[in-house]
Amino acid sequence: MADIHPLTYELRYGIIEAKAEQKNIKLTGDVLEFLANKITNNVREMEGALNRLAVHASLQESEITVDLVKDVLKDLLRTNSRKITIDEIQKKVVEHYNIKLSDMHSPRRSRSVARPRQVAMYLAKSITTRSLPEIGRKFGGRDHTTVIHAIKTIEEIMVNDPSLAEDIELLTRILQTS
Repeated sequence: MADIHPLTYELRYGIIEAKAEQKNIKLTGDVLEFLANKITNNVREMEGALNRLAVHASLQESEITVDLVKDVLKDLLRTNSRKITIDEIQKKVVEHYNIKLSDMHSPRRSRSVARPRQVAMYLAKSITTRSLPEIGRKFGGRDHTTVIHAIKTIEEIMVNDPSLAEDIELLTRILQTS
C-alpha cells in the first residue's frame, strides 16, 4: 500500500501554474497564491476550478482576479475550509485542562486525566470526520467502544453540568477559529 501525502503549497502552486499555462489561462501571482492556499484536496479539483474560471472569464470578457475567484468558486472554497485534526483537538484540550499531552495517550484513569481525554474524544467525533477506531488509535490505541463510552459519558454529563457544556462550546469555537 502506498502512502499518499497531501500536496504541499509549493507543489499546488506549480500544478495550478502549469495547468493554467496548458489551458492558456492568464493568472496573476495573487490569484495563483490564493488558489494554491484554498484548493488543497487534489489535482482534479484544481483543474475543475481552472476550467470554471476560464469559462467565466471568457463569457464576461474579464481578467481573473482574486475577487472573481472568490465569487465563481465560492461553493468549492467553502467546502475546503480548514480541516481540524485530532492532534489539534488534543493540544487545545490539554492547554484548557492544564494536563500533559502524554496523558491523552496514557492508560491512567484518574478523573483529572480521564475527563479531559473524554472531552477530546467527544470533540474529535463531533468536529472531525474520523471513524471511532481512528479516534481510538489517536488516544493510545483505545478500542472504538471506549470512544463510544467517552462520547456518551460527555453527552450525559453536559445535560446536568453547564460548565462542561460551556467548556466544550468554548473549545469548539477556539478550534474552529484558530
